[in-house]
Amino acid sequence: MKTYRKELWFEIPSRRGFLNITAQVETCLLESGIREGLLLCNAMHITSSVFINDDEQGLHQDFERWLEQLAPHEPRTLYQHNRTGEDNGDAHLKRTVMGREVVVAVTDGRLDFGPWEQIFYGEFDGRRRKRVLVKIIGE
Repeated sequence: MKTYRKELWFEIPSRRGFLNITAQVETCLLESGIREGLLLCNAMHITSSVFINDDEQGLHQDFERWLEQLAPHEPRTLYQHNRTGEDNGDAHLKRTVMGREVVVAVTDGRLDFGPWEQIFYGEFDGRRRKRVLVKIIGE
């Protein structure tokens, strides 16, 4: 069995944002040479996320509105975590809802997606560099 590991780095200039990283992940798969196996892609920071969904702008706006209703950034006093001097208590909760990682089957050297599926990096406390791990195992 072969393994492959690569870190992808992202810096979202705003506090929150969604970035389609499917092309970068597919490049990793091509570099790995693995034709059959599993691909893990996970955010390595506790205020960011990796998830699979449709690449449709209206849906991304819906995510933004929904997440802000679930865990609003303001008032910052709403979160016990912010008493530590941080201001990102909401970002930790948003990450929990959106998830840490995705696992995708690799079949015949390609990501074995359903219709419209794409991989996204979700940022909830941006303005600094953060990592996403891509780990692939297989033959």
